[in-house]
Amino acid sequence: MKYQILGKTVPTVEVTLNKGEGMYTQSGGMAWQTQGIKMSTNARGGVMKSLGRIFTGESIFMSSYTAEVDEAKIAFASTVPGDVIPIDMSKLSNGIMLQKGAFLCAEEDIQLQVKFTKRFSAGLFGGEGFILQQATGKGMLFLEIDGDPVIKELAAGEVLKVDTGNVVAFEPSVSYEIETVKGLGNIFLGGEGLFLTKLTGPGKIIIQSQNFMDFAGRVASLIPRGN
Repeated sequence: MKYQILGKTVPTVEVTLNKGEGMYTQSGGMAWQTQGIKMSTNARGGVMKSLGRIFTGESIFMSSYTAEVDEAKIAFASTVPGDVIPIDMSKLSNGIMLQKGAFLCAEEDIQLQVKFTKRFSAGLFGGEGFILQQATGKGMLFLEIDGDPVIKELAAGEVLKVDTGNVVAFEPSVSYEIETVKGLGNIFLGGEGLFLTKLTGPGKIIIQSQNFMDFAGRVASLIPRGN
């Protein structure tokens, strides 16, 4: 399997497959393909295991694409202005945790499993949901980023507090919890909401510079409402 990232504003990843190789994405993620690719739609891991993906922002059913000839090409598009990040899962022995909406596509050998955060309060109040996804396996995984990506390596015990919605992914060794913003003035006048995501190392984290849902909400608030 070979790939290249195309475009800058709303990028795509174009994958070149040989016969028998395959990729999968959530429904509607495919942008274009050449001849010689077979499509199938299924609930990976069974319907019951797939139901949890509703809470992660992904579809229950995934679309799989398998090459029937060598050098078949297929592309998967991001949905908002930003970036596409390739991750070689063979270099991550324990996989990687994904925030909702981060998954774009992956090779068939990559498994996605719904995971709960260690603290229920993190999901109950955090605004992004306490159900995450853990990707494991060998092969390439592609993530969708809002805005620009920022990759940091946290040392053991090192803490980074991130605005809700800007966390994209992190290694399982990173502790994830929600911290309440202190001070009534900060809560009501600070414009950052009630909570921050607290990430504690060791491990690698991926942050996005933009949270598209917040951006869309701000744009919508500027549109005059009809009488």
